[in-house]
Amino acid sequence: MDQRKYLASEINRVEETKDDITALGESDSMMLALMEVLSPPEPVPLPGRYYTFIYKAKTPRIEYDTFPLIACLEVYEWGFRGVNYHWGDFRNYDWEEVQSLFYLVYPAELSDMRSIPYQNFTINN
Repeated sequence: MDQRKYLASEINRVEETKDDITALGESDSMMLALMEVLSPPEPVPLPGRYYTFIYKAKTPRIEYDTFPLIACLEVYEWGFRGVNYHWGDFRNYDWEEVQSLFYLVYPAELSDMRSIPYQNFTINN
């Protein structure tokens, strides 16, 4: 899907299932359900698009989000930079710490995705 079609897409795969996903209650279960709804995943994020994925930070004693919901801003050799909507801030993500493929979120789905409390903040020990 080219960038213009992506931005103009009014497809919303999340809307009909968001209440059922939220009712699961545990972030792990919600993320697994979202991965099914948002399939198939993509191997690499593209700037200007929204994604969710599984992440495990390597830096000791930092708090991070295991299931980020991001707007990808830039892709580099070492990883990528994005706005994490769960944090409300910019974050850097190293390729080595990404634990899944990238689940594309269409613009029409972003509001529904933000309403599902699947974030999982944890401290890396």
